[in-house]
Amino acid sequence: MNADKRNAIFSRLRELNASPETELRYKNPFELLVAVILSAQATDISVNKATDKLYPVARTPESILALGVNGLKPYIRTIGLFNSKAENIIKTCRLLIEKHGSEVPRTRAELEALPGVGRKTANVILNTAFGEPTIAVDTHIFRVSNRTGIAKGKTPLEVEKRLVRLTPEEFRKDAHHWLILHGRYICKARKPMCGECPIIDWCEYSKKELS
Repeated sequence: MNADKRNAIFSRLRELNASPETELRYKNPFELLVAVILSAQATDISVNKATDKLYPVARTPESILALGVNGLKPYIRTIGLFNSKAENIIKTCRLLIEKHGSEVPRTRAELEALPGVGRKTANVILNTAFGEPTIAVDTHIFRVSNRTGIAKGKTPLEVEKRLVRLTPEEFRKDAHHWLILHGRYICKARKPMCGECPIIDWCEYSKKELS
């Protein structure tokens, strides 16, 4: 895919949604961090249901740490892998208090040093909480990037590096949200809704299907 097509795709996505946002509900970087840790292999809807119950009770590193692993589990029991996620969140709360003054760090290295936080989660925090032009590649973005031809790659890291390099700077900050929403609602895994796709004119997948 050439630069003109990428520009056209992101321009169209911006026309449709000038200020894209995550569908996770949060009020500060710490709440977002907890929500993103919970979101691994879970839907945003299920995470929001859990945090809607958790945050009125505990929404700071200190208050969640005070719950302990066993006290946290009942709030997140409906989410997959809740046992390991509860342990990671409690360990992360302790580290935030001890090493970061209860604040979410703003560097990738410090974020990835937190239990339950990998590269994708760190990218989400850097982008969504702090406005950094990072792109977190989840299953939706990996699929959309390869299917459309925006940035092909065999691994999420390969796709991420190509996206960051090839996405025009003016679109880079919002590209993560545009692509994930497009993959979630239009470019679905099993049955992509090509008939409703706003970027079909530049999509390599649609051209293969029609040929």
